[in-house]
Amino acid sequence: MAVTADLSVSLDLVAAGEDQSLEHPFGRRVGAGERLHTWMFDHRDENADEVSAITAAGAFIMGRHMFSPDRGEWDLEWRGWWGPEPPYHAPVFVLCSRPRDPLEMEGGTTFHFVTDGIEAALRRALDGAGDQDVAIAGGPTTINAYLRAGLLDELRLHIVPITFGEGLRIFDGTPDLELVPVSSRTTPHVTHVTWRR
Repeated sequence: MAVTADLSVSLDLVAAGEDQSLEHPFGRRVGAGERLHTWMFDHRDENADEVSAITAAGAFIMGRHMFSPDRGEWDLEWRGWWGPEPPYHAPVFVLCSRPRDPLEMEGGTTFHFVTDGIEAALRRALDGAGDQDVAIAGGPTTINAYLRAGLLDELRLHIVPITFGEGLRIFDGTPDLELVPVSSRTTPHVTHVTWRR
């Protein structure tokens, strides 16, 4: 069992823009959502193995803003960005500062809201994953927190050949990080790179 993370990034390692909102799930200025994920949706057949690996874990961890655009008190009508059946089909542990009751969705996904930090979320995810991997689903701030804490075993970046110049980046605030390259594969739309601790 390993703790993994997948993240689509630009050449300058931006994964999302600032000022996320309901209208702009990946941030207002960057427009990252559409441009960073065409390889997954418009060119899925060319990247089938990488796409299927993203949701192959037994449990997931994500930051609050990966789940919801709201700040402060929860909008209890909000059930995530994915519609009634999210793609995870497993327990998902959402890092947050305000409690919320678990949210069961169709297809086996249940969102659990964790208020006591990244280590507690990881313990719960490891318990919920059985003998499968745990995936840190994002966003970049959450993945960076796990990298800083030395809790991420494998990082898979999907590097899209564009630049944004600003936004939320992978590796921000992760000093003295050493990763071992494991594999890489390039298509016309993205380069997939895997590193391990």
